[in-house]
Amino acid sequence: MRIVFITGLSGSGKSTAIRALEDEGFFCIDNLPVKLIPTFVELVQNSRDQIRDVVLGMDIRGRDFLQGSEEVIQDLRATGHRLEVLFFDTTDEVLIRRFSETRRRHPALAGASVAEAIHFEREYLAGLRRAATRIVDTSELNVHQLKELVLAYIRGEEGTRRLTVHVQSFGFRYGVPMDSDLVVDVRFLPNPFFNDSLKKFSGLNRKVRMFVLEQPVTREFLERYTGLLDVLIPGYQREGKSYLTISVGCTGGRHRSVAIAEELKRYFAGSPVELRVTHRDIQKGC
Repeated sequence: MRIVFITGLSGSGKSTAIRALEDEGFFCIDNLPVKLIPTFVELVQNSRDQIRDVVLGMDIRGRDFLQGSEEVIQDLRATGHRLEVLFFDTTDEVLIRRFSETRRRHPALAGASVAEAIHFEREYLAGLRRAATRIVDTSELNVHQLKELVLAYIRGEEGTRRLTVHVQSFGFRYGVPMDSDLVVDVRFLPNPFFNDSLKKFSGLNRKVRMFVLEQPVTREFLERYTGLLDVLIPGYQREGKSYLTISVGCTGGRHRSVAIAEELKRYFAGSPVELRVTHRDIQKGC
């Protein structure tokens, strides 16, 4: 298995890193007592779930971790597991500001000032810091940059997970999909419903698509909207968004919205996203 220990100073971003890795498919446990780690690893190996990536969060809250951590790490490596220790660090000034902003009590020393607790924690974790396979300094990182850095390290050359884009057509008659991030109303486009030769077909039909897409207003709309997506998609990726749902709606969800959703499918073809296209209301009649 690949086992990643996430440790370091309180307030340095460990929880953010653990959540990011959990979203990546890692099996994550925070603050597991060190004596239980060998048993946990054995149970995971023998489970039917085929778990291969594990994250264990350890910090000052588990005081016994340092006392037995070196032995546990050596034993795990000796059994052939790929083991990494990521130590999260930050300057004292940044830590003090973060605790001041959140108004949380520092977990290292009860009754002490934040500065005193930070000093104590640094000394207490000094040995673990020296043993780390990578030190992550989060002093100048925001939440999104931290997630991107951790995922890029974990995934190596693959970088962060690709943005998943779901393009779905729908009919306003049946309600706007609740999972929508972006809603596109294409009811301003000429409607094939009023063309007797096209009415019975859906937007998947070539003649219906050509009727919709060859309209001058449609061509102008697609040019402007895909230009907007050229700005939005990279921006969402930089901010760490992993899933985007674009809902394209017309009156009944059968003609115009389907044709536009299929055209957006062509737009995304070859781009670095994972694409899914569905037509929610295409079978609900005209």
